[in-house]
Amino acid sequence: MKKTHHSEYLRLETLYLKSAESSFYSEKQLSNQWEELQFISKPNFNESLKEYQAFQLFLANKNIELSFFPEDKKTWIDSIYCRDASIATDFGMIICNMGKKGRVHEPKAQLEVYQKNDIDILGEIKFPGTLEGGDVAWLDLNTLAVGHTYRTNEEGIRQLKSLLQPKGIEVIVVELPHYKGKEDVFHLMSILSPVDKNLAVVYSPLMPIKFRNELLQRGIQLIDVPDGEFESMGCNVLAVAPRDCLMVDGNPITKKLLENAGCQVFSYKGREISVKGGGGPTCLTRPMERIIL
Repeated sequence: MKKTHHSEYLRLETLYLKSAESSFYSEKQLSNQWEELQFISKPNFNESLKEYQAFQLFLANKNIELSFFPEDKKTWIDSIYCRDASIATDFGMIICNMGKKGRVHEPKAQLEVYQKNDIDILGEIKFPGTLEGGDVAWLDLNTLAVGHTYRTNEEGIRQLKSLLQPKGIEVIVVELPHYKGKEDVFHLMSILSPVDKNLAVVYSPLMPIKFRNELLQRGIQLIDVPDGEFESMGCNVLAVAPRDCLMVDGNPITKKLLENAGCQVFSYKGREISVKGGGGPTCLTRPMERIIL
């Protein structure tokens, strides 16, 4: 059985999570940090635990091996969105350097866990480079798309290329717009979620023409999220297997479009753990190995 880290849609075998309990800590911690981290409102701690339990149960029921980042008081509540602090490759993990000030301790915390568990490290993004995992997405086994955003800068992209291009990986740079500005959480995966080799969920109004055409030229069918479901994270869809999807509840049009394309879709209540912090199911997970069918 062949396995890879270079996919967003093959059947998930292993992934890392950081639970709501380990990330949010307490009602007091949420009260102290939510405004500075630009959450749209303060999550309710007890409701967060309930939502996360249901989210975690879905993944466990898919027979995915779950590992957990532990509580680390140096990290803030944004650490629940554990995709952003590292990038998984077949050559080892790439440890990111966060573009958001309140998240600067997350990469080191993840690095310590990987080292403790004998997971190979390919390299680290160093200052003045910044790079966040939500800005990268595998298009195929040899192609990685990276968004140039306020969180991922040109120097970070240069360092990413220096790590991957010698390994034969093509890195496609996607120039993303200003949108709501420097303080907003706007990653490449805010507008792109591959769910099969030839199917992706996108939000076209914020997608560069060149990159959208690149996807079409690759034979990828695009499911366009309607305007009314973009802010509720209709475009943030996690594939646990080809066309087997997990998304935030409250996006019925996008869900129906996915089902019409032959997808099985499970939605979870994510008001506290997803909507308020701007992080859907792709953000809440650090996918590791997937199985090449």
